[in-house]
Amino acid sequence: MVDHVIEFLRARMPLDREHEALVRSLVSSRKVKKGQTLQRAGEVATHGYFVTSGCLRSYWIDDKGREVSLTFAPEGWWLTEMTSMQGKTPATYFIEALEDSDVVLMDLAAHVRFIEELPGFAAAYATGVQKMAAAREKRLLDSLSATAEQRYLNFLETYPSIARRVPQHMLASYLGITPETLSRLRGQLARKKRAKPGAV
Repeated sequence: MVDHVIEFLRARMPLDREHEALVRSLVSSRKVKKGQTLQRAGEVATHGYFVTSGCLRSYWIDDKGREVSLTFAPEGWWLTEMTSMQGKTPATYFIEALEDSDVVLMDLAAHVRFIEELPGFAAAYATGVQKMAAAREKRLLDSLSATAEQRYLNFLETYPSIARRVPQHMLASYLGITPETLSRLRGQLARKKRAKPGAV
């Protein structure tokens, strides 16, 4: 599993054998079952997770007791609540496995060592944080101005493979709509597709 992390890092920064050895010495791997919780809201986050196979989800529970999906993380994605790890403060969301998954774990000490000793890691991490912030800002703007159909189409365009793997009620909560609305949207879009000239 760690080889996947090495490949991920090598694509973003130069790594020699010593750097690879450092990475291998500081991370660990773990198999998790579908439905297993890796992080609980209210507890201090201890690790970030890199998905080598499977899919994770982060979510929080609103004041009415409903789960609100925040992020879906398939292969090649990191899922980390760094604010909780760095500040030793309670995590704000849960992380669970949506599928049987293989993950690589990185704690705060490893993250600090990587920033200090891996050339290019700090810049790559900053770029990743900026991309996440931009994605969250776009999602916020969509929630305020885009229709339910536009939000769904945007998700399909941006994350086509994730849309096929995520249960409908979880995707609906991510989009800020009800499962019934999502089902209706899917039906409408399917009928539009069939009605197009030349559609099979």
